[in-house]
Amino acid sequence: MEHNPDIGAPPPVWTRLRFEARAAAADEPTMASYLDAAILSHDSICRALAFHIAEKLAGPEMGAQQVRQVVANSYDADPTLVEAAEADMQATLERDPACRGMLQPFLFFKGFIALQTHRVANRLWKQGRETLAFHFQSRASELFAVDIHPAATIGKGVMLDHATEITIGETAVVGDNCSILQGVTLGGTGKEIGDRHPKIGKGVLVSVGAKVLGNISIGDEAKIAAGSVVLKDVHAKCTVAGIPAKPVGKQPCCEPARNMDQSIPETFDK
Repeated sequence: MEHNPDIGAPPPVWTRLRFEARAAAADEPTMASYLDAAILSHDSICRALAFHIAEKLAGPEMGAQQVRQVVANSYDADPTLVEAAEADMQATLERDPACRGMLQPFLFFKGFIALQTHRVANRLWKQGRETLAFHFQSRASELFAVDIHPAATIGKGVMLDHATEITIGETAVVGDNCSILQGVTLGGTGKEIGDRHPKIGKGVLVSVGAKVLGNISIGDEAKIAAGSVVLKDVHAKCTVAGIPAKPVGKQPCCEPARNMDQSIPETFDK
């Protein structure tokens, strides 16, 4: 997992992150020690991520060194976890107008940190290490107010914007390149067991406070308007709004998760 200078340049995300960390340390000397410990003292993004996540999740139950070893081992065994983290950082930079570079999501955006914690917990879950996976979930919920069941499947290039009170259930699936905003629930409809949570396609925008409930499918590049309650399948490239949510407008969505357009068409389909 460590970068070998003999086989080419390091990944662009890591290069930019280190550049921004150096610039920030020079600009704000009071943060220099923190930036060095979190980023500049490491030789790869996976080592930096392992350190940073461990510092966040450490507590009386598990110390930082223990958490760091678990995360680092997960990254060593499955490089796709790091690839997904890089894609998540790129997505945040591209979609969030408040994001000024790679440094902000890496260090300060709790949606990004919560998502990376989930990715490790999901790997632990698949290994049968359910107790440790639940511990990671619990810590992320306590620290970041983001509650993602460790069994949930989440693609890469995903942005959890602001992230407070996002809840994602056990059998939920979130496709690549989705944007999910604060207060969103991807949940069940009651006490049913088995496959009971939503399946979100690629490039979907789920806006502020939306609730998507039950084992339903949300098609690729659909848009769920703020505050909506979705109880039925949604076609690809469709905008839905309301309680219960219904299709609105006649024009198909076009990359709503990427352009973050949360407006609702004025013309409703009949």
